[in-house]
Amino acid sequence: MANVSTAHAEYQQENHKPEMAISARNINVVYATPTGKIPAVRNVNIDLPKGSITGIIGESGSGKSTLIMAIMNAVTKPGKIESGSVILNSKNDLLKLSSEQQRKIRGKEIGFVFQAAQNSLNPLRRVGQQILDLGRSHDVKDLRGLIKYAKELLARLGLDADRVLASYQHELSGGMRQRVGIMFALVLKANIIFLDESTTALDMLSQAAVLEIIRELQKEKNLTIALVSHDIGVVADLSERIEIFYAGEIVEEGKTSKVLSDPGHPYTKGLIQAIPRISGDIDAAEPLKGSSPDFKTYQQPGCLFYDRCPIRTDACRESRPELESIGKDHKVSCFRVGADDRN
Repeated sequence: MANVSTAHAEYQQENHKPEMAISARNINVVYATPTGKIPAVRNVNIDLPKGSITGIIGESGSGKSTLIMAIMNAVTKPGKIESGSVILNSKNDLLKLSSEQQRKIRGKEIGFVFQAAQNSLNPLRRVGQQILDLGRSHDVKDLRGLIKYAKELLARLGLDADRVLASYQHELSGGMRQRVGIMFALVLKANIIFLDESTTALDMLSQAAVLEIIRELQKEKNLTIALVSHDIGVVADLSERIEIFYAGEIVEEGKTSKVLSDPGHPYTKGLIQAIPRISGDIDAAEPLKGSSPDFKTYQQPGCLFYDRCPIRTDACRESRPELESIGKDHKVSCFRVGADDRN
């Protein structure tokens, strides 16, 4: 464990990187199927700098949620983490900790908001009882203080705290359950938060309000947030860095403003072009051509975006590009992009 941590620390020093809350290397996740193993996440390296918001963008089925579950060592069958390391706060490799050590870290150090919040709530217990259960499982001594903090969070999220605490899951709307899920991720004062499509169930006004609250809490408490979404507008509004995910691989990464203003990968360009405009020609938005990745996509030898790429060449069918720099703090995985500027 010490050797892995030292290696990560040296990597950060050599590359002049800020201190990392999470530093994941060589993450590989496969799913066993009747046709063989499907590499759902392949050779992914990702850093979450402390006190920052990192956006992870990609279509449904691209492997975004699988990556996050792998970072938390929570991939369930038929999935399996085949290799990798996940260093928490430059100390422990989460993938090598015991089940009990991992359980204590989840919730207390790492909070998680599921895409479907109802999946994280017990339908047989009131919300207030579940908060107490959570506190007891993490040896919280001041349970009254925990309930008080939960009420504060619920109020900030625009909910009637007393009513919510006395309610069962089925007595709350989808949007209310989603906000309750955010409260659960924050109530133990975790400093790393994963938000997996956390505002999907909300209408536009509620979504804007919740995102603003997340922004305020992140600044107040210096939270490290990974924002997983297929909504590039949400990520553009909140994140400082962005990771573009396609078919289990990162195909572009860098500062959000740089990547979105000057995208390199054709997939990133396609995502941006597909965004409907509030003003101007509504028909100017162009949907991405082709279909989302399927099991055949993951198993092809060449570039995973080959079938949908407007600038592909025959060489792209045979071999797969690596993620390489095309400028300061900007990397792209594409043979045709920035070939003269790589460093």
